[in-house]
Amino acid sequence: MGKEIFSRTQLLLGAQAADSLTACRVILFGVGGVGSWCAESLVRSGVGHLTIVDHDTVCPSNINRQLPATTKTVGRPKVEVLRERLLEINPDADICARQETFSADTAERFALGEYDYIVDAIDSLADKCHLIVSACQQRGTLFSSMGAALKMDPTAIRVAEFWRVQGCPLARAIRNRFKREKVFPQKKFRCVYSPELLPNKGEQEADAGSGTRRANGTICHATAIFGFTLAGLVIQDYYSRVSNAAAGGR
Repeated sequence: MGKEIFSRTQLLLGAQAADSLTACRVILFGVGGVGSWCAESLVRSGVGHLTIVDHDTVCPSNINRQLPATTKTVGRPKVEVLRERLLEINPDADICARQETFSADTAERFALGEYDYIVDAIDSLADKCHLIVSACQQRGTLFSSMGAALKMDPTAIRVAEFWRVQGCPLARAIRNRFKREKVFPQKKFRCVYSPELLPNKGEQEADAGSGTRRANGTICHATAIFGFTLAGLVIQDYYSRVSNAAAGGR
């Protein structure tokens, strides 16, 4: 099918910008309720090189919101299931699936300097903070998801520079950790967030996930909008760069 897959993208962006997306290199950390939809959108938009990183396997409680999660994929690595799907969308895409955890101990394995964009959809506070600091030392552009749990209002989801995010407990926890450890990101970066904060009204389920921390309620449309917005930030930024480069070369 080749370029036919992206004919509608070319109509919107123009052939040059759409074709150039095949050279765009993105690494995405976390392919759960936010990251999986981000990956889907990136590949459907034409991004040619995508590395997806997540250590986890599909569990039943993922099915309400995560793209790789179905009753048939329970127990399988999320990145493996997602890679199969993404290659069904675009068989020519370079999709690297890494069933790993990004942490202070593993950070050097990921060669962040090789990527145009680094997308953070990590849940773990410590690992998220380390990724943010590490990504902000690289040439690539970082986009980060703040907390997508306990949200239901799609109109409340917005984008802001990290230090201007308001009403998000996760953003507040990250800022407090930076201040406490006196380690700060070296450049600004934009985040997807929502100031909405709903209470958990149901009881905790036994299969809340593979971790031990208390789970919070989530719903598909909210986490998916977070993920699609992250992808939109990547595509919009890349399009702007290509357009500016073309204008400067005239």
